[in-house]
Amino acid sequence: MNNSIALLSFTAISIGFIHTLLGPDHYLPFIVLSQAKKWSLRKTMIVTFFCGIGHVLSSVILGFIGIAVGISVTRLISVESYRGNIAAWLFIAFGLVYMIISIRNLIKKKKHSHSHFHYNGGEHLHEHDHQNTHSHIHEEEVFKTTPWVLFLIFIFGPCEPLIPLVMYPAAENNIQGVVMVAILFSVTTITTMMSIVLAFKLGMNKINLKPIEKYSHLIAGVMIFLSGLAIQFLRL
Repeated sequence: MNNSIALLSFTAISIGFIHTLLGPDHYLPFIVLSQAKKWSLRKTMIVTFFCGIGHVLSSVILGFIGIAVGISVTRLISVESYRGNIAAWLFIAFGLVYMIISIRNLIKKKKHSHSHFHYNGGEHLHEHDHQNTHSHIHEEEVFKTTPWVLFLIFIFGPCEPLIPLVMYPAAENNIQGVVMVAILFSVTTITTMMSIVLAFKLGMNKINLKPIEKYSHLIAGVMIFLSGLAIQFLRL
Protein backbone atom coordinates (compact mmCIF):
# COMPACT_ATOMS: atom_id res chain seq x y z
CA MET A 1 0.00 0.00 0.00
CA ASN A 2 1.57 3.30 -1.04
CA ASN A 3 1.50 6.39 1.16
CA SER A 4 -1.30 8.12 -0.73
CA ILE A 5 -3.66 5.15 -0.37
CA ALA A 6 -2.70 4.74 3.29
CA LEU A 7 -3.52 8.41 3.90
CA LEU A 8 -6.73 8.10 1.91
CA SER A 9 -7.74 5.03 3.93
CA PHE A 10 -7.19 6.91 7.19
CA THR A 11 -9.18 9.82 5.77
CA ALA A 12 -12.03 7.48 4.76
CA ILE A 13 -12.24 6.10 8.31
CA SER A 14 -12.08 9.55 9.88
CA ILE A 15 -14.66 11.12 7.57
CA GLY A 16 -16.95 8.08 7.84
CA PHE A 17 -16.93 8.42 11.63
CA ILE A 18 -17.36 12.21 11.74
CA HIS A 19 -19.96 12.24 8.94
CA THR A 20 -22.08 9.72 10.86
CA LEU A 21 -21.57 11.28 14.29
CA LEU A 22 -22.58 14.76 13.12
CA GLY A 23 -25.63 13.50 11.22
CA PRO A 24 -28.37 12.74 13.79
CA ASP A 25 -30.48 11.20 11.03
CA HIS A 26 -28.00 8.29 11.03
CA TYR A 27 -29.06 7.12 14.50
CA LEU A 28 -31.83 9.24 16.05
CA PRO A 29 -34.74 7.57 14.16
CA PHE A 30 -33.64 4.11 15.35
CA ILE A 31 -33.29 5.26 18.95
CA VAL A 32 -36.72 6.91 19.24
CA LEU A 33 -38.59 4.29 17.19
CA SER A 34 -37.00 1.44 19.13
CA GLN A 35 -38.23 3.01 22.35
CA ALA A 36 -41.69 3.85 21.03
CA LYS A 37 -42.31 0.47 19.40
CA LYS A 38 -40.56 -1.48 22.17
CA TRP A 39 -38.18 -3.21 19.79
CA SER A 40 -35.81 -5.71 21.32
CA LEU A 41 -32.11 -4.92 21.26
CA ARG A 42 -31.64 -7.56 18.56
CA LYS A 43 -34.33 -6.12 16.29
CA THR A 44 -33.03 -2.59 16.82
CA MET A 45 -29.54 -3.63 15.77
CA ILE A 46 -30.80 -5.58 12.75
CA VAL A 47 -32.92 -2.67 11.48
CA THR A 48 -30.01 -0.25 12.02
CA PHE A 49 -27.58 -2.58 10.24
CA PHE A 50 -29.68 -3.10 7.13
CA CYS A 51 -30.57 0.59 6.87
CA GLY A 52 -26.84 1.35 7.14
CA ILE A 53 -26.13 -1.16 4.36
CA GLY A 54 -28.73 0.50 2.13
CA HIS A 55 -27.32 3.93 2.98
CA VAL A 56 -23.70 3.24 2.01
CA LEU A 57 -24.34 0.70 -0.73
CA SER A 58 -26.41 3.12 -2.82
CA SER A 59 -23.58 5.66 -2.81
CA VAL A 60 -20.94 2.98 -3.47
CA ILE A 61 -22.88 1.71 -6.49
CA LEU A 62 -23.37 5.25 -7.77
CA GLY A 63 -19.65 5.95 -7.36
CA PHE A 64 -18.68 2.78 -9.22
CA ILE A 65 -21.10 3.60 -12.04
CA GLY A 66 -19.62 7.09 -12.24
CA ILE A 67 -16.12 5.62 -12.48
CA ALA A 68 -17.18 3.12 -15.14
CA VAL A 69 -18.80 5.69 -17.44
CA GLY A 70 -16.44 8.54 -16.65
CA ILE A 71 -18.81 10.93 -14.87
CA SER A 72 -17.05 13.84 -13.20
CA VAL A 73 -16.86 14.28 -9.42
CA THR A 74 -18.90 17.48 -9.64
CA ARG A 75 -21.70 15.71 -11.54
CA LEU A 76 -21.78 12.83 -9.07
CA ILE A 77 -21.88 15.20 -6.10
CA SER A 78 -24.83 16.99 -7.72
CA VAL A 79 -26.64 13.67 -8.03
CA GLU A 80 -25.89 12.89 -4.39
CA SER A 81 -27.21 16.32 -3.38
CA TYR A 82 -30.44 15.66 -5.28
CA ARG A 83 -30.79 12.29 -3.54
CA GLY A 84 -30.18 14.05 -0.24
CA ASN A 85 -33.09 16.40 -0.87
CA ILE A 86 -35.37 13.44 -1.57
CA ALA A 87 -34.26 11.69 1.62
CA ALA A 88 -34.79 14.85 3.68
CA TRP A 89 -38.34 15.35 2.41
CA LEU A 90 -39.09 11.66 2.97
CA PHE A 91 -37.92 12.03 6.58
CA ILE A 92 -40.08 15.14 6.99
CA ALA A 93 -43.14 13.43 5.48
CA PHE A 94 -42.63 10.24 7.50
CA GLY A 95 -42.18 12.16 10.74
CA LEU A 96 -45.25 14.29 10.04
CA VAL A 97 -47.47 11.28 9.28
CA TYR A 98 -46.16 9.49 12.37
CA MET A 99 -46.92 12.57 14.47
CA ILE A 100 -50.46 12.88 13.12
CA ILE A 101 -51.25 9.21 13.78
CA SER A 102 -49.78 9.46 17.28
CA ILE A 103 -51.78 12.58 18.14
CA ARG A 104 -54.93 10.97 16.78
CA ASN A 105 -54.37 7.92 18.97
CA LEU A 106 -53.80 10.07 22.05
CA ILE A 107 -57.02 12.01 21.43
CA LYS A 108 -59.06 8.83 20.92
CA LYS A 109 -57.83 7.26 24.16
CA LYS A 110 -60.50 8.85 26.28
CA LYS A 111 -60.51 7.51 29.77
CA HIS A 112 -63.87 7.10 31.52
CA SER A 113 -65.26 5.04 34.35
CA HIS A 114 -68.10 2.56 34.93
CA SER A 115 -69.85 1.72 38.16
CA HIS A 116 -69.85 -1.99 39.00
CA PHE A 117 -72.35 -3.34 41.55
CA HIS A 118 -71.76 -6.55 43.48
CA TYR A 119 -74.21 -8.99 45.06
CA ASN A 120 -73.26 -7.84 48.56
CA GLY A 121 -74.30 -4.31 47.75
CA GLY A 122 -70.81 -3.01 47.20
CA GLU A 123 -69.89 -0.69 44.38
CA HIS A 124 -66.61 0.39 42.78
CA LEU A 125 -65.47 2.44 39.83
CA HIS A 126 -63.55 0.77 37.02
CA GLU A 127 -61.68 2.82 34.39
CA HIS A 128 -61.32 1.82 30.74
CA ASP A 129 -59.43 3.12 27.75
CA HIS A 130 -61.53 3.05 24.58
CA GLN A 131 -60.61 3.74 20.97
CA ASN A 132 -61.97 2.87 17.56
CA THR A 133 -60.82 -0.71 16.90
CA HIS A 134 -61.07 -0.58 13.11
CA SER A 135 -58.93 2.54 12.69
CA HIS A 136 -56.54 1.25 15.34
CA ILE A 137 -55.87 -1.84 13.19
CA HIS A 138 -55.05 0.30 10.15
CA GLU A 139 -52.73 2.51 12.21
CA GLU A 140 -50.94 -0.56 13.57
CA GLU A 141 -50.40 -1.70 9.97
CA VAL A 142 -48.81 1.68 9.23
CA PHE A 143 -46.53 1.35 12.26
CA LYS A 144 -45.52 -2.19 11.24
CA THR A 145 -44.13 -0.90 7.93
CA THR A 146 -41.76 1.44 9.78
CA PRO A 147 -38.55 -0.62 9.24
CA TRP A 148 -39.24 -0.81 5.49
CA VAL A 149 -39.96 2.92 5.30
CA LEU A 150 -36.68 3.64 7.09
CA PHE A 151 -34.82 1.32 4.73
CA LEU A 152 -36.27 3.12 1.70
CA ILE A 153 -35.34 6.52 3.11
CA PHE A 154 -31.79 5.41 3.85
CA ILE A 155 -31.37 4.08 0.33
CA PHE A 156 -32.07 7.60 -0.92
CA GLY A 157 -29.85 9.08 1.78
CA PRO A 158 -26.46 9.84 0.22
CA CYS A 159 -22.92 9.55 1.58
CA GLU A 160 -21.58 12.67 -0.12
CA PRO A 161 -18.02 12.45 1.31
CA LEU A 162 -17.54 9.01 -0.23
CA ILE A 163 -17.62 10.20 -3.86
CA PRO A 164 -14.43 12.31 -3.90
CA LEU A 165 -12.70 9.66 -1.76
CA VAL A 166 -13.23 6.88 -4.30
CA MET A 167 -12.67 9.13 -7.33
CA TYR A 168 -9.10 9.96 -6.34
CA PRO A 169 -7.70 6.40 -6.61
CA ALA A 170 -9.97 5.85 -9.62
CA ALA A 171 -8.23 8.72 -11.39
CA GLU A 172 -4.97 6.81 -10.93
CA ASN A 173 -6.55 3.57 -12.18
CA ASN A 174 -6.05 2.07 -8.73
CA ILE A 175 -9.10 -0.22 -8.47
CA GLN A 176 -7.74 -1.88 -5.34
CA GLY A 177 -7.55 1.54 -3.72
CA VAL A 178 -11.13 2.35 -4.76
CA VAL A 179 -12.45 -0.88 -3.24
CA MET A 180 -10.43 -0.45 -0.05
CA VAL A 181 -11.58 3.14 0.50
CA ALA A 182 -15.23 2.21 -0.19
CA ILE A 183 -15.09 -0.72 2.26
CA LEU A 184 -13.37 1.26 5.02
CA PHE A 185 -15.81 4.16 4.71
CA SER A 186 -18.82 1.81 4.65
CA VAL A 187 -17.71 -0.31 7.61
CA THR A 188 -16.89 2.78 9.67
CA THR A 189 -20.24 4.41 8.89
CA ILE A 190 -22.31 1.32 9.74
CA THR A 191 -20.25 0.53 12.85
CA THR A 192 -20.62 4.10 14.13
CA MET A 193 -24.39 4.05 13.49
CA MET A 194 -24.82 0.78 15.37
CA SER A 195 -22.50 1.80 18.23
CA ILE A 196 -24.38 5.04 18.91
CA VAL A 197 -27.78 3.32 18.73
CA LEU A 198 -26.54 0.52 21.01
CA ALA A 199 -25.18 2.99 23.58
CA PHE A 200 -28.46 4.95 23.69
CA LYS A 201 -30.57 1.77 23.76
CA LEU A 202 -28.67 0.35 26.73
CA GLY A 203 -28.68 3.70 28.49
CA MET A 204 -32.42 4.29 28.04
CA ASN A 205 -33.20 0.80 29.34
CA LYS A 206 -31.85 1.95 32.70
CA ILE A 207 -34.04 5.07 32.83
CA ASN A 208 -37.63 5.07 34.09
CA LEU A 209 -39.57 6.38 31.11
CA LYS A 210 -43.02 5.27 32.35
CA PRO A 211 -44.26 8.85 32.95
CA ILE A 212 -43.85 9.70 29.25
CA GLU A 213 -44.43 6.24 27.79
CA LYS A 214 -47.84 7.11 26.33
CA TYR A 215 -46.21 9.97 24.42
CA SER A 216 -43.37 7.83 23.04
CA HIS A 217 -44.84 7.57 19.52
CA LEU A 218 -45.47 11.31 19.40
CA ILE A 219 -41.92 12.01 20.57
CA ALA A 220 -40.58 9.63 17.90
CA GLY A 221 -42.56 11.39 15.17
CA VAL A 222 -41.37 14.82 16.33
CA MET A 223 -37.73 13.70 16.43
CA ILE A 224 -37.89 12.20 12.93
CA PHE A 225 -39.65 15.31 11.62
CA LEU A 226 -36.98 17.57 13.15
CA SER A 227 -34.23 15.33 11.74
CA GLY A 228 -35.67 15.82 8.27
CA LEU A 229 -35.81 19.58 8.77
CA ALA A 230 -32.20 19.58 10.00
CA ILE A 231 -31.06 17.67 6.90
CA GLN A 232 -32.98 19.88 4.49
CA PHE A 233 -32.36 23.31 5.95
CA LEU A 234 -29.26 22.96 8.16
CA ARG A 235 -27.50 20.46 5.85
CA LEU A 236 -26.57 18.19 8.77
